[in-house]
Amino acid sequence: MNLIFDTHAHYDDAQFDADRDALLASMPQCGVGLIVDPGCDLPSSRRAVALAERFPHVYAAVGYHPENCAPYTDADLDALRKMAAHPKVVAIGEIGLDYYWAENPPREFQQEVFRRQLALAQELGLPVIVHDRDAHADSLAIVREFPAVRGVFHCFSGSVEMARELWKLGWYVGFDGPVTYKNARRAAAVAQEAPADRILLETDSPYLAPVPLRGTRNDSRNVRYIAEALAQLRGVDADALIALSAENGKRLFGIESDKSLSASV
Repeated sequence: MNLIFDTHAHYDDAQFDADRDALLASMPQCGVGLIVDPGCDLPSSRRAVALAERFPHVYAAVGYHPENCAPYTDADLDALRKMAAHPKVVAIGEIGLDYYWAENPPREFQQEVFRRQLALAQELGLPVIVHDRDAHADSLAIVREFPAVRGVFHCFSGSVEMARELWKLGWYVGFDGPVTYKNARRAAAVAQEAPADRILLETDSPYLAPVPLRGTRNDSRNVRYIAEALAQLRGVDADALIALSAENGKRLFGIESDKSLSASV
């Protein structure tokens, strides 16, 4: 069985407080070989780095999520820069724009924080993990301002047309639990057209559990349900898709791989 790479899971979240250590320790035996835990603010970024220090198969990203960016100052950017020097920090993230909730920080401020973090990624030569909710046009326009930066649009919810533009720019798209939902027409359309070398599998744990576990606490073992749904949409083998997506994740995040896999799915 090919080992899963869950490229987006928030094990620093309080929902894992009761069993975090045991769950993470069990992952390799459950078929999960690699995990990236993205931060959402300074405290969660620090927790993600601490988990990466303790578990060999866990890596971290550091950044300010748009919902959590209101406390951001230039001093915080320096703090992120210092954290990003850690050898197990592989990206700046989770960063981006979220226009869904009216109570989120003002859009202009979100955009400024997003730009600052993209500039940091460019400075450090790191990829980024982008959160884009109901902000597709602005998110695409802003990443275009940083042509040297690459990364993944996490839990991609944009159109096929937007995805095509991202692929042209060398970006990846992440597929999560929603690709298993009956009403996920956009995700299904993108999944069918995505280049094989631009697909990542992710859970967004503890959120977005896939069918048949929707509504429960999610974890990285559930990547298989996502892979099976994606494989069915693409008419390929799920294990081959798991293996290929793992190699894609290693390539994006600069994690060494023993061998390259054929991009035949």
